[in-house]
Amino acid sequence: MKVRLKVWRQKNEQSEGGFQTYDTPELNPNMSFLEMLDVINEELTEKGEEPIAFDHDCREGICGTCSLTINGKPHGPHRGVATCQTYMRSFHDGETITVEPFRANPFPVIRDLIVNRAAFDKIIQAGGFISVRTGSAPDANNLPVSKEVAELAMDAAACIGCGACVAACKNASAMLFVAAKSSQLNLLPQGKPEKDSRVLALVKTMDEAGFGNCTNQYECSAVCPKLISEDFIARFNRDYIAAGFRSKFSSASSVSAGS
Repeated sequence: MKVRLKVWRQKNEQSEGGFQTYDTPELNPNMSFLEMLDVINEELTEKGEEPIAFDHDCREGICGTCSLTINGKPHGPHRGVATCQTYMRSFHDGETITVEPFRANPFPVIRDLIVNRAAFDKIIQAGGFISVRTGSAPDANNLPVSKEVAELAMDAAACIGCGACVAACKNASAMLFVAAKSSQLNLLPQGKPEKDSRVLALVKTMDEAGFGNCTNQYECSAVCPKLISEDFIARFNRDYIAAGFRSKFSSASSVSAGS
């Protein structure tokens, strides 16, 4: 099979970008989308042209770096898979495929199809961790966790931080990412001591990074390669409201005690 690619090319964050068209050689339908880009880049290199810059690492749907918008959809046409798990048999022979980077103000383009997702790193630094001592590995069973809670926490922990939720949202909201990263900790005993400070810090950092507000239209969960449920957003909203109330009540009590 052969396809025609319309690929976004951009030298750096400051320069203007635009689409360039490339016709592929004969392709194996069973090769992945990233392998197809490898083939294109080999041809460009042989011609002395600049290869297409794109992010990748594990190519197993784990790392989340293969963040491409394919024909207008983050990660491509299928549900529950990353770009590296999208295969050329998903497209028709002779089809024109448009490939772009994730579009969101908090994710500026570094080059071509690579975006800077350092804003996610800042969110994790603000609250995506626990500070309490958990002991060594043999101590793990000292704190009982119900099967239901453990499975729910694992569902949240499946988030790979790719940013597809942000790219799909018309407001560039990071709520699904933040909700997943907080829930995987807040649900477990080890994460509960910092639960309130965590959710408040995550929202503050998310707002400072320029992410938009969530309007609950669920584009985020629809394109998530790990099928993170929007239910985690509702859980996070409840945690945030409760944390805000307790924070204000605690401040008011301190002022009253001081006077």
